[in-house]
Amino acid sequence: MAIRRVVTGHDENGKAIVLFDGDAPNVKRPTGAIESTLLWVNENTPASNKGDTDAGNMEVGIAPGDGGAIFRIVEFGPDQDPSTEELDYLSKAGAEQHEGARHPGMHKTRSIDYAVVMSGEIDMLLDDTEVRVKAGDVIVQRGTIHAWANRGSEPCTIAFILIDAEPV
Repeated sequence: MAIRRVVTGHDENGKAIVLFDGDAPNVKRPTGAIESTLLWVNENTPASNKGDTDAGNMEVGIAPGDGGAIFRIVEFGPDQDPSTEELDYLSKAGAEQHEGARHPGMHKTRSIDYAVVMSGEIDMLLDDTEVRVKAGDVIVQRGTIHAWANRGSEPCTIAFILIDAEPV
């Protein structure tokens, strides 16, 4: 899933310029069914617009650090049985997993997550309910325990912006 990313900045005279224009370089395939493209990271709020470092080309977990934000696009392939690989990814990426939950991928982060379903459809599983979302739908997830289940035959692509939040 190549995603063109255009990032602007400033030259030494303060003039607006394009710093990066091309496929986002930070693509991970943490499991056989999930591909994640990191687009940008702010390590604190308010964010700094200074410098020319590629903040989308760094190693991060699922959730942002204290006071930070993450922008990424994730493609969820059709479901397979959750693998040890997926569960290991969730635990190493800073997501709090929940033993005994109704889906092995259930997790939560200390963030408010804004999500836009770009293509396909997927089920968002919560503690006792689930909601099918499809292209064009928007989700505001407020530190809740959840998992994603793509029970269809086509991939589902979602753009996520995660912003550090106070714990519930």
